[in-house]
Amino acid sequence: MRLTSKFVAISAATTLLCTAAAVWTLRSGEPVRATAASGEIRPVGTETDWPFGADPWGKGKAFRCKADDCGGEVQLYVRAKLGFCNCATGVADDADLEQMGDLALIGKTTPIGAGREIIVGPMRGRSRAYRVEGKRHAALSLAFNQRCDMVAATALVAPGAPASLEPAVLAFLNSDRMLKWAEIALGL
Repeated sequence: MRLTSKFVAISAATTLLCTAAAVWTLRSGEPVRATAASGEIRPVGTETDWPFGADPWGKGKAFRCKADDCGGEVQLYVRAKLGFCNCATGVADDADLEQMGDLALIGKTTPIGAGREIIVGPMRGRSRAYRVEGKRHAALSLAFNQRCDMVAATALVAPGAPASLEPAVLAFLNSDRMLKWAEIALGL
């Protein structure tokens, strides 16, 4: 009788665990979130010089992630834009992303598809892939906000690779290093 009780208890616990895993896996409507802690991707970005001229938003931070570390070569540019975000809605749609992002830094772009919601630390925003006219790169434009302040991130990647490299970019943005930088830059 005792063996049967233990078997039932173990079976029930296993079923509960499997159900929880299935619900977690099948959750729909959740924004994309990749973190280095999840074990999925562990991008390593090396800081480089900011390659763009001065503008009203000032210099940002530039990083390079080698193909071995990110699954493909990634050049990432991030900077804070204080007071630029819609305080009520944040980066709510693709039009907001177009207005608030930093694609103008890299030249003329054309969207490849619709954008989607992302989460970076405690902030929500959007990400969208673009073709860069006259260059050998594609781009990801990402923007996410906390109240009225935001971070604009632009990643240059190989053509045809934005979707496959977006998780690495998000994992890097969700790293402790970048979340600490965003916290300081946005005054959180």
